[in-house]
Amino acid sequence: MSVPEGRPETGPILELRRASRVHGTGAREVLALDGVDLSVAAGEFVAVMGPSGSGKSTLLNLAGGLDSPTGGEVLVEGVPLAGLGPKRLAQLRRRSVGYVFQDFNLLPGLTAAENVAFPLELDGWTGRPAFTAARSVLKECGIAELADRRPEDMSGGQAQRVAIARALVGPRRLLLADEPTGALDSGTGSAILELLRSRADRGAAVVMVTHEARFAAWADRTVYLRDGRVSGATGPSDPEQLLAAEAAS
Repeated sequence: MSVPEGRPETGPILELRRASRVHGTGAREVLALDGVDLSVAAGEFVAVMGPSGSGKSTLLNLAGGLDSPTGGEVLVEGVPLAGLGPKRLAQLRRRSVGYVFQDFNLLPGLTAAENVAFPLELDGWTGRPAFTAARSVLKECGIAELADRRPEDMSGGQAQRVAIARALVGPRRLLLADEPTGALDSGTGSAILELLRSRADRGAAVVMVTHEARFAAWADRTVYLRDGRVSGATGPSDPEQLLAAEAAS
């Protein structure tokens, strides 16, 4: 993400300030997120854990500008997302935010390389540089051989890795991953966590939702959600410590 003119390249990449999200109205109203504060710096890897329905995916949707808070605010590199019109918000998501969805969201008519290159092309990259970057990140994810294969010809694990490659391509400053290892075996899952850890070490802010304590152990800190609120947090820990902290939260 390019820094807005006049804005120094300092401070957190992502901030949620008393962010809340209500779904539905009246008797069907559900408070999915309740006044959450979260700050993630450049180079920091944060894991988010919590039981089903605790607000984990809602938090990621707000962080990536896919949904809007009903209270509080969300800022990416100091820019309030609420102040952006639809065009600028879409541009920010393409250029600055890499998002790994649980259901992959690959375009079925495109090959793996085309799926990965697509957000770059939307942002004005010409064909050759976009495809060079796409093939490079597919190789980084260990799936260079899938470049010309369409989603229908991939296993679930292969499709997940292509979706991760798409999130990593280009100069993304914020990476959001919703259960990125869900369709992967243990060894491949660890390899993906190495990629996310490497991107954080190179300066990206990474936020990952996971239910696996052994994967959360890759993060710099872990934030626990319960009933839409932050119920606890830990620093770097081994899986046993994370499990104990989650049980106590």
